[in-house]
Amino acid sequence: MPAGLLLTFAIVAEVVGTVALTLADGFSRPWALAGAVVSYLLSFVFLALVLKQLDVGLVYAIWAGAGTAAVAVIGVAAFGEPMDAVKALSILAVMVGVIGLNLSSAH
Repeated sequence: MPAGLLLTFAIVAEVVGTVALTLADGFSRPWALAGAVVSYLLSFVFLALVLKQLDVGLVYAIWAGAGTAAVAVIGVAAFGEPMDAVKALSILAVMVGVIGLNLSSAH
């Protein structure tokens, strides 16, 4: 399977896990907590497969950066977290950093 697709699956699984962890409300919702654990495990499985094809620095930066940006946007959109200029610029900076790493690894 192409590394880009595996990495996309890893990012989606990590984001789903983080949202499920939020929905678990600590340990008070066991099904959401179980969903978080399963999602994180899937994310790590996909990451392990990606690392057979791509460098760890690139993979981790994309996984962490894209996941962080996605969760920040979901927090604003779904959980009513505040969005201000600093948060928006920070999300943009993460995205620019991920793009820069992708471009630097293309050489």
